[in-house]
Amino acid sequence: MLAGALYDALDPELVADRERARDLCHDLNASRERDQDLRRRLLTELLGSGGDSVWIQPPFYCDYGSNIRLGQRVYFNFNCVVLDVCAVEIGDFTFFGPGVQIYTASHPLEAKLRRTQEFGKPVSIGSDVWVGGGAIILPGVTIGSRTVIGAGSVVTKDIPEGVLAAGNPCRVIRENIAGDSDE
Repeated sequence: MLAGALYDALDPELVADRERARDLCHDLNASRERDQDLRRRLLTELLGSGGDSVWIQPPFYCDYGSNIRLGQRVYFNFNCVVLDVCAVEIGDFTFFGPGVQIYTASHPLEAKLRRTQEFGKPVSIGSDVWVGGGAIILPGVTIGSRTVIGAGSVVTKDIPEGVLAAGNPCRVIRENIAGDSDE
């Protein structure tokens, strides 16, 4: 599955792994704002890495969690979904608006094969990226560091670093947007 090959989603080990993730997401989503220690523990248990510094506003949903690897201080606003049948790599200080969806899962075009098999492609998102609310990032996409993705965009292809991109399909609107503003 992680290699992008066809697999059976009903494999008992995969079903158990998804149940574990959904139970952890349920507990996270049922937690109160004042339960920050509980949320931190749940995120550390759920995610492959980055649970110690990520900020996720519930509700949040994912398939496995263990395939999500986050840099420092990643932020997910309310109602984000990450279908992580393959690796999802996200760099430091990357922010996601509400309702952003990241998909690594896909399905064969042939109907008969689609009944029993699926596959995935990894998603990679750099550091200091801002993804606007309601954006959808499709399987196999790479988004470069310091890029801004406009709200409602559907990202179907790789987006280079340091650009403003938006639309359906998402395309570069402006190149060479401002870099670090620490000066």
